Amino acid sequence: MRIPIKDVTPECERAEVAGWVHEERDLGGLTFLLVRDRTGILQVTIPKKKVSPEVLAAVKEASRESVISCEGVVKATDKAPGGRELVPETLKVISRADTPLPLDVSEKVPAELDTRLDNRYLDLRKPRVNSIFLIRNAALRAVSEFLWDHHFTQVQTPKVVAAATEGGTELFPLAYFDKEAFLNQSPQLYKQMLMSAGFDRVYEIGPIFRAEEHNTVRHLNEATSIDIEMSFADEKDVMKILEEVVSYAYEKVADTCSNELATLGLNDFEVPTAPFPKITYQEAIEIASKKGESLTFGDDLTTAAEKVVGEEMGTMYFVTEWPSSTRPFYTMAFEDRPEVCRAFDMMHPRMELSSGAQRCHVHSKLVEQIKGKGLNPDAFEFYLNPFRYGMPPHAGWGLGAERLVMTMLDLQNIREGVLFPRDRHRVSP
Repeated sequence: MRIPIKDVTPECERAEVAGWVHEERDLGGLTFLLVRDRTGILQVTIPKKKVSPEVLAAVKEASRESVISCEGVVKATDKAPGGRELVPETLKVISRADTPLPLDVSEKVPAELDTRLDNRYLDLRKPRVNSIFLIRNAALRAVSEFLWDHHFTQVQTPKVVAAATEGGTELFPLAYFDKEAFLNQSPQLYKQMLMSAGFDRVYEIGPIFRAEEHNTVRHLNEATSIDIEMSFADEKDVMKILEEVVSYAYEKVADTCSNELATLGLNDFEVPTAPFPKITYQEAIEIASKKGESLTFGDDLTTAAEKVVGEEMGTMYFVTEWPSSTRPFYTMAFEDRPEVCRAFDMMHPRMELSSGAQRCHVHSKLVEQIKGKGLNPDAFEFYLNPFRYGMPPHAGWGLGAERLVMTMLDLQNIREGVLFPRDRHRVSP
């Protein structure tokens, strides 16, 4: 019975394995194949005078990245990866790979990112790239575990919607039978409706779509958002949940992904400790201005401003008390300072990771705020109706999964943390 390569040890004495030919070397009387599966790499040693003609014929057929299976004796050796090798009694080529390969899976010959993404099925075979997604899996599992343990209900909201979540023009329209519809920018409106329904605490991990014509290393047009909404809560309550869930995700990655972190060269992986520092928006623009990035109240933080403030903070942190003019219509303003709202961003020193706020739960005020953003309340009737029949105060946030992984693993381009990224230029594969 086939076993994972990581479980092959000299104590096995015999083993059957299957995987891809990672590398091959012919030294005359000896041929070495490095066989790779998702758990590791095993050296298969073929002494040409001691194996059958069938094995020799199969070895000649086995080009790099061909899928093979082999069975034989396992021996200890210091010269092989993992300190063991397999000498095959049988070896079969299950699926032969064409040559030449579009890219080098062993990474001895580097490839440009576009080439890698065009041939993603090969790129994902690289142990380094594969490790990114094993870590992403562990991080998202940790997020779900944490929220489940804190009594959040997982929900799935529509991705085809009739109205914009946040206004503006960054929408992907689509023909929906005889109507116009859009791909959803966020589950925001539906999360709030569920607060009226009495769900109390909900979360969703799902796709969001933004038709923004960015062409940067940290923007995507289809991304994965981790969202929560929580009743009878203000912005401070959900900020506490956010910093704790991020710390927990880091902890789980550190505990369960040591091999993958080592493959990525992250031997000094640090877990951020909650609570995270907090500064107001006003303090952030003052820090930026002192560093030469001139901003006035009401300006959004530019990429350059985020960079200098991040350098000053040196760790994950919150920016609170944003100008109401910069935030969506559903954000709650301070009663005594209506020009400032109960919104926050959670920042990594490199970039923004999350935005959240306490929401406006008063129907009449919400209608005013929709109008104040130049939007038509009639387009949001489905959303506004629940606010007429008993809506509790509530707050929530959205956290970008790709940005979380990108900053966690110090990736240089957000596309490296997405299996099949979608940006303004790429809709395939």
